[in-house]
Amino acid sequence: MLSYRHGFHAGNFADVLKHCVLVRLLHALQRKDKPFVYIDTHAGAGGYDLQSPLAQQTEEFRAGILRLWRQADDSPELMAYLDLVRQFNPSGRLLYYPGSPLIAKSLCRATDRMLFSERHPSDSLALQTLCAGDRRIQALQEDGLACLKAKLPPRERRGLIFIDPSYELKHDYPLVVDVLCDAYARFATGIYALWYPVIDRHATEHWLDKIRRTCLRRLLRIEHCPHPDRSGGGMTGSGLVLINPPWQLDEWAQRLLPQLDAQLGELGSHGQIEWLVGE
Repeated sequence: MLSYRHGFHAGNFADVLKHCVLVRLLHALQRKDKPFVYIDTHAGAGGYDLQSPLAQQTEEFRAGILRLWRQADDSPELMAYLDLVRQFNPSGRLLYYPGSPLIAKSLCRATDRMLFSERHPSDSLALQTLCAGDRRIQALQEDGLACLKAKLPPRERRGLIFIDPSYELKHDYPLVVDVLCDAYARFATGIYALWYPVIDRHATEHWLDKIRRTCLRRLLRIEHCPHPDRSGGGMTGSGLVLINPPWQLDEWAQRLLPQLDAQLGELGSHGQIEWLVGE
């Protein structure tokens, strides 16, 4: 299915959590001089014009990045992420939102490598245009989950695999768990970040329990829900399951979530940080 376009959702509250964590993970990888690979299985168009018909149709960015944009003071946990978004909006007006490929492109070093996958033809073409001429990057129109196996283990032996499906189809949930387990068997020392939406709390917990019962180890859950749990009515929050998270990421997230709650949350909002599986 190729109907999903992230342009409708760019800069929403889920992007804020996801990309705050992504920036933190990339900075953590840079603490060592050795190069690393960044693999993005659902890269989208790379970046998004918030004045475009897609973004204006839903205006989800108004309950996400725009609320942070209007705050006078940045918390230390949000500063690196917001500074990066500001680089793409030099006029001081929030007109453009960088997706995960542009975030990685901005933060990765000359010696690092990036592999971007996107299935949607239009978004893939936009992504390839955005990355043209950058020898660090390979951007392909392909099924990122199906092609992940061939990319592992990477020659760098260090890396971050960012898995961000749309979950349009119910079988996406068991599929990503199978792909994650297979990837882990090939590259057990890599950092993995799997994004998920919170739509139905019971279904979310059931799915996470299945992940907990796999062979995966060092599983950290970071979740933020700006809205109270409810059945039906769309996404109330989102989270990330991280394998091999960097040292003290859980402590950093403990400081981040109250900041997100204060600026994005409504009555009944909540978040949680939990080790699903330890060492």
